[in-house]
Amino acid sequence: MSDSPITPSELSRRNVLRAAAAAGLLATPAVGALAACAGGGDKGGTGGGKVSGDSPFKAKEDTTVNVVVFNGGLGDEYAKKDVTLFNTKHPKIKINMRSTQKIKTEEQPKFSTTPSDLINNSGADAMDTSVLVNENAIVAMDDLLDATTWEGSGTIRDTLLPGTISDGTYNGKFYTLKYAFTVWGQWYNAALFDKQGWQPPKTFDEFFTLAPKIKAAGLAPFVYDAKHGYYPRWHILATVWKSAGKQAAIDIDNLKAGAWKADGILPAVSAIAKIVKDKLTLAGTFDHTQSQQAWLDGKAAFIQVGTWLKNEMLKTIPPDFQMKLSDYWQVTSSDKAPNDVFAGAGEDWVIPSKAPNKEGAKEFLRGMLSVEGAGQFAELTKSLSSRQGSGDKVQDTALASANAVMKNASKDLVSWKFPDFYADYDKESQNLSLDLMAGRLTAQQFVDKMQATADKIAADPNVKKQTRTS
Repeated sequence: MSDSPITPSELSRRNVLRAAAAAGLLATPAVGALAACAGGGDKGGTGGGKVSGDSPFKAKEDTTVNVVVFNGGLGDEYAKKDVTLFNTKHPKIKINMRSTQKIKTEEQPKFSTTPSDLINNSGADAMDTSVLVNENAIVAMDDLLDATTWEGSGTIRDTLLPGTISDGTYNGKFYTLKYAFTVWGQWYNAALFDKQGWQPPKTFDEFFTLAPKIKAAGLAPFVYDAKHGYYPRWHILATVWKSAGKQAAIDIDNLKAGAWKADGILPAVSAIAKIVKDKLTLAGTFDHTQSQQAWLDGKAAFIQVGTWLKNEMLKTIPPDFQMKLSDYWQVTSSDKAPNDVFAGAGEDWVIPSKAPNKEGAKEFLRGMLSVEGAGQFAELTKSLSSRQGSGDKVQDTALASANAVMKNASKDLVSWKFPDFYADYDKESQNLSLDLMAGRLTAQQFVDKMQATADKIAADPNVKKQTRTS
């Protein structure tokens, strides 16, 4: 099985969250490459013939666009379909596409010479976006947002789901197109729950009441990925947001002194720590696909991941398995944001500053964001695209349950920024999340260590600070 997509920031994507951010781009030999890009600007220079069709970017005929796709939980079939779609409008532009799971390993060294034109920067081996932006290694794509849609009516900006633009914006400019719109939460087998007469819990108290019944039926109540720290971190951060509210998250993202001590944070982390303390997790140490397979095999009742789950595990889903998504559980009746849903755009696409065919790359993205392109993405992956209405014609129980969660959502979506803002914060928060779920930290120790990490970054004059306003 493959590595799952990332969020904004994963999450999201939600972003989009990095398991390999520990290394950081600046710690590799390619630092010179990134520095060389600084100030280079978007010079284009694709050569080729006349402008192709109605391209607002003046993409030229007789050129090639080199596209790299992350072949993870969403696969790469949708991107291959986009090539066919693209060539219906631009038959004289060649798309040279390849797939990999080693984005940073294979693509970063090319930044000093001739990088690919368009890169799906996702997965555990992704390049750190904040470093790419700070080193001017990728171009801003505000002109993509203002471009006419593939269909020729309105602008792309007006067709995107909430959070897509803000989550791809750094220092006031739009640098990353987060193409997959993911909804996170607690997955369960509705067929099993119906058979047992169980109701999916909406609160932690309801979960802890149901847990003994689940254990009596021979299942562990919960299973999780204990290898990749951003998986349990999704659960922790979503629960913290619901309990402590949006302003607490903004303060944490902005490195405000004492932000991790806000009301509601410790109870949220304590609720998750209780799952471990009460021995409600499936025994063993699993990675993402192993934990997902254990859930599909009926060894655990709940697993928390995003809506790429069905596509990633499609080949091993039992025929009688009915996967459904429910929202993350509320902590108490005093939660400040109980209806805020963890959802947003992820699966980053970026254009290197030294890419030879930036115009063609932007035109390819325009095609991906078409009604047809977004619709076939949803059909193939059973996940939503960041283009509005992408899942309207898809008949699927899992996707329908995700849509139901979104219909009950408030106007604010759970969206954290610090993992994208600061690579060291990202790394340490993943490590601490794994430690909490392994029982090596108490909830109080987790909160204290997260605050200490934030304080260290805030005090470091060599770290460029980012500010979140909403």
